[in-house]
Amino acid sequence: MKRVLEQVGLRALRQIDPEAAHMLAIKALQSGLGPTYGPVTSDRLKITLAGLSLANPIGLAAGFDKNAQAIAPLGRAGFGFLEVGAATPQPQPGNPKPRLFRLTQDAAAINRFGFNNDGMVTIGTRLKKAPANLPVGINLGANKTSEDRAADFAKVMAHLGRDVDFATVNVSSPNTEKLRDLQGPEALAALLDGVMQVRGQTPVFLKIAPDLTNGEIADIAAVAQEARVDAIIATNTTLSRDGLRSTQASEAGGLSGQPLFERATRVLAQLSTRTDIPLIGVGGIGSIEQAYAKICAGATAVQLYTALVYNGLSLVGDIASGLDQLLARDGFSNVSEAIGSRRDDWL
Repeated sequence: MKRVLEQVGLRALRQIDPEAAHMLAIKALQSGLGPTYGPVTSDRLKITLAGLSLANPIGLAAGFDKNAQAIAPLGRAGFGFLEVGAATPQPQPGNPKPRLFRLTQDAAAINRFGFNNDGMVTIGTRLKKAPANLPVGINLGANKTSEDRAADFAKVMAHLGRDVDFATVNVSSPNTEKLRDLQGPEALAALLDGVMQVRGQTPVFLKIAPDLTNGEIADIAAVAQEARVDAIIATNTTLSRDGLRSTQASEAGGLSGQPLFERATRVLAQLSTRTDIPLIGVGGIGSIEQAYAKICAGATAVQLYTALVYNGLSLVGDIASGLDQLLARDGFSNVSEAIGSRRDDWL
């Protein structure tokens, strides 16, 4: 019955403006209307990522709960870990609306939010109240008007680091002008150094773009290795519009969802040949098989976002349970044994 109600609710939400629908979904979660599985787990699914013990390798990607308003209900939806944010030092409204577009024909979305959030102080207050039974991370961002964006990342890290289990340096959003310039080797090294100086014991992750050449991937891997980053998230949204059918395909912003799957997975596989840093696969995961493919391409864990818009939060439990079955089918006693087992398929 809950699944039927979820599908009815999803159909209703898809009839209204996408950003308004998303806010209603957050309010519904706050009201207790979400799934209540708790983390789906088994001996095959349990894994350690950057020192964090995960009940399963299925995480929530940043952007779904930008302001850390629904951590507790999301923690009951079956995830092994959550990432909230992005948070910036000062609150900011983001880019003008409309800035979120459904590409239903492509099972995709385009957003150009521009790091709209309540700011690190308000978000930090909410993080202090988060349940302690599930790893929660914060995505670090920079204010659009900042004169020193690299310093913004360190500022948010210093303020929120003690209240989270990990923090992600996000230099890969395409929606803040010139932010991706910080992925260059020298700029990235300096930025990471600033964050590392104030992180304390909190693991630091790095989130990269899918629109990188093999040479750029190699440069980022080398910088991340030198900086002793604890994990790399591959990837953020893409600027590519290849093969889209939806009428809103020409909207500016980052593309997420099914069209990103192959591009992001190839970056992930390429990155896994360049570094032994644990990788988190993101981009286009909408099924059990796609989550498994990311792991077999080199990911220790994966994250979901856009597929939840089309399939609902019940997808989390379905993927975790289905992944357990695929691991058993292929003779793996733990998900760690499957990591990179089919990397060559993506190179």
